[in-house]
Amino acid sequence: MKRAASFRRAILTPLMLALAGATSACAAPADEEGEIGFVAFGDSGYHYGYMKAKEYKHPLKTMDAFIEAEKKDAMEDYRPVEGLEIPPTYFHPGIGGYVAASGQQPVADAMVRFCETALCQWGTLAGDNIYPDGATMGTDGKDDATRFHDLFAVPYAKLGAGTPDFRIYTALGNHDWNTSREGAMAQVAYMEQSDKFYMDGIFYRVSPPAAHGQVEIFVIDTEVMLAGLPVHEAVLNPDGSEASDTPLDKVEDWTKPANDAERNMAEWLASAMAGSTAKWKFVVAHHPLWSSGGSKFEQARVLRRVLLPTLCKYADAYFSGHEHSLELHTTDCAAATGNADAQPLVEVLSGAAAKQRPLNKPFMAHQEANNPDYHPLYRRGMVWGFAHVSLKGDTAEVTMITTPNDGSGEPVVDYSWSFENR
Repeated sequence: MKRAASFRRAILTPLMLALAGATSACAAPADEEGEIGFVAFGDSGYHYGYMKAKEYKHPLKTMDAFIEAEKKDAMEDYRPVEGLEIPPTYFHPGIGGYVAASGQQPVADAMVRFCETALCQWGTLAGDNIYPDGATMGTDGKDDATRFHDLFAVPYAKLGAGTPDFRIYTALGNHDWNTSREGAMAQVAYMEQSDKFYMDGIFYRVSPPAAHGQVEIFVIDTEVMLAGLPVHEAVLNPDGSEASDTPLDKVEDWTKPANDAERNMAEWLASAMAGSTAKWKFVVAHHPLWSSGGSKFEQARVLRRVLLPTLCKYADAYFSGHEHSLELHTTDCAAATGNADAQPLVEVLSGAAAKQRPLNKPFMAHQEANNPDYHPLYRRGMVWGFAHVSLKGDTAEVTMITTPNDGSGEPVVDYSWSFENR
């Protein structure tokens, strides 16, 4: 039996990569000794052309008004107002007020620049690709073809350029489902026909060509999965602890599983992973198993119950978004597998590709204290960024890369950590 992995953690001093001032793009390094590399990002769909209706109805006309709104949100979430971080802002002329700045293009630029000196053979996109309401089939007066062009074709035009078979393997998130099932399926159809993105229905398995069979990716739709299960509303007590006996979340009918295949998605995942011969098995989904914002924990609790027996047996890592943060966690797999020596499950949460949100420190303290099987390694909110994964031999190295609020698209290595193949 393969021994449990010895995990090693290494915090790196933030390092600006020496890419600025380059007169031309450098080719990515050759695939040496079988090395494999890819980027992982999520929650990328925040664009100034597609804003929430309330932004237009109640514009925040001054910076003071914007800051007061941020303070109000913090108090409602039981987050300390003292030392509150304010996100970068953009004065939206169409709204006549300030909105949170979008990091979609800066993060896309940072990925392109980082991949000039790192191996990036494909990408994974963890959902909320269109924010706030997914494709609308024109019901908001905006054409979906233009929406797809603005949110997918333009920002990522240079990502993967010159890399054979480069694709972005995509999952849907809750915002992608907001309008209708037809809207969600319109995005799927776009991705299925795209030369840059990839989907094969709302859940699927795929082996990236560059990995030559060593990697298989399993994409699941956790919005549909959760819509078919009882999930309670996530409510916090004033001290940041989780409230109990809350009502069940309400879900839209069109997000509920529509057929036997969707109803049996968890079983499909278990069977597909059991039959995979790939060395590395990665699961990509929108909703996290653990996160630090304080509003997703009930969904996470249900997903851990449903998915951990499969993930702990077969998966080398679980990639998620939903929280607009960068995080790394591990989960003890002893209970899920019945094996005290079972290797922990790695979760890479990369949801900081467009709109910044804070962590909730009181909630984080309670979550860590009350869940001995949960081990947070790295948590960063109020940031733009993405993850990069390098596979070499039996070792995976996850690197968290941020980019500054000035919108320069400069990649900054913030953290790196390694783990062994399951």
